[in-house]
Amino acid sequence: MRTAVASIVAAVLAVSSSAHAQEQPGFGPNPKLPEPQYSLFPTVNIAPATSWRDGAKPAPADGLSVMALATGLEHPRWLYTLPNGDILVAETNAPPKPEDGKGIKGWFMKLFMRRATGPAKSANRIRLLRDADGDGVAEVDEVFLDGLNSPFGMALIGDSFYVANTDAVLRFPYKDGEIIGAGVKVTDLPAGRLNHHWTKNIIASRDGKRLYATVGSNSNVGENGLDKEEGRAAIWEIDLETGKKRIFASGLRNPNGMAWEPTTGQLWTVVNERDELGNDLVPDYLTSVKDGGFYGWPYSYWGQHVDTRVKEQKPDLVATAIAPDYGLGAHSAALGLTFYEGTLLPEDYRGGAFIGLHGSWNREPRAGYKVTFVPFANGRPSGPPKDVLIGFVDGEGNAQGRPVGVAVDKTGALLVADDVGGRVWRVTPAAGAPAIPRAASQ
Repeated sequence: MRTAVASIVAAVLAVSSSAHAQEQPGFGPNPKLPEPQYSLFPTVNIAPATSWRDGAKPAPADGLSVMALATGLEHPRWLYTLPNGDILVAETNAPPKPEDGKGIKGWFMKLFMRRATGPAKSANRIRLLRDADGDGVAEVDEVFLDGLNSPFGMALIGDSFYVANTDAVLRFPYKDGEIIGAGVKVTDLPAGRLNHHWTKNIIASRDGKRLYATVGSNSNVGENGLDKEEGRAAIWEIDLETGKKRIFASGLRNPNGMAWEPTTGQLWTVVNERDELGNDLVPDYLTSVKDGGFYGWPYSYWGQHVDTRVKEQKPDLVATAIAPDYGLGAHSAALGLTFYEGTLLPEDYRGGAFIGLHGSWNREPRAGYKVTFVPFANGRPSGPPKDVLIGFVDGEGNAQGRPVGVAVDKTGALLVADDVGGRVWRVTPAAGAPAIPRAASQ
């Protein structure tokens, strides 16, 4: 058995190392899509998780500075800014998923993912960070809420604090910056023993009457059976008065970050697309979300490009598939999203979208592992992406950190959750330097 496993590992790595480095396409509103490529083994190009060496940190764009707001956190993935300026951090990781990753391919995937993300145990809590003296470092670091189940998204509406666990949305009574009572379940979310994409994000509507919740697919491209995809690959709308919910948009393989575009009030999201069609398919993307819209998964990608791997085709549904608004490059793992409405950062950033790209596991060369910025004008993307924070992978190919959630603090600084690095980074203007965002390395 060990000999067979070793042979397969060698074959996988051989496939990975034979891929040719090339500039990454797949960016912008109309990315050129190559022909799909199929192979016995997917490309595997893991950046092993090592965390940051003493004094090391990511490299900011010209005119910006970065420092750690907090260190020593356990898989900080998602951020939320409270009205009083406190920062909430979801310390979380995957729950037990006994039906996910079965078979020899699934065994390898679990192995590779452990190398990419580090220890798998979830802290199942939300921490509170407070920088009371304004020096950019949180001197208050305490547990805000614990005993959760792989928590991710957070939202405060009046005196109710909502948390998206991997299997349900919970509501807690809140007052003066604290949780003051036990939580109650608002609604279940699709989960179960498979629960392939486990992160569930939430965002409140502008009027506070509804929540929107992301639910990723239970597979890459429906290979576990489409019966396992009921209610998944979608954004749900939850009516908080009645408790009723409906699918707001579907065909979104793994949506995570959501944000309201500030000039139009339109909901936008970032989505992880499917794998194993080659280095440059399919681009992850940033898109506006239309009520009732269908975005292709699993039957098609980027509009009506049919994925022939899906056994049960639905051409009538594919004919309605909406092409995304803006490509972010294949396999970059777009997770965090926030629109910048502050004034602390240079004017070039105002109104645009900051996006946390967690980083690829199956592309040569690697993609993501950075925070990028997409400028907006008149409610739409208006130019090429620009790198804001890079250097998460060191010169030896190890992941010192991996960016996930992004948020803006009360002062207007950009915050970045770094799950592998166990840190929250804070990005501010560099002293005396006008910032000109660098063009993204694609």
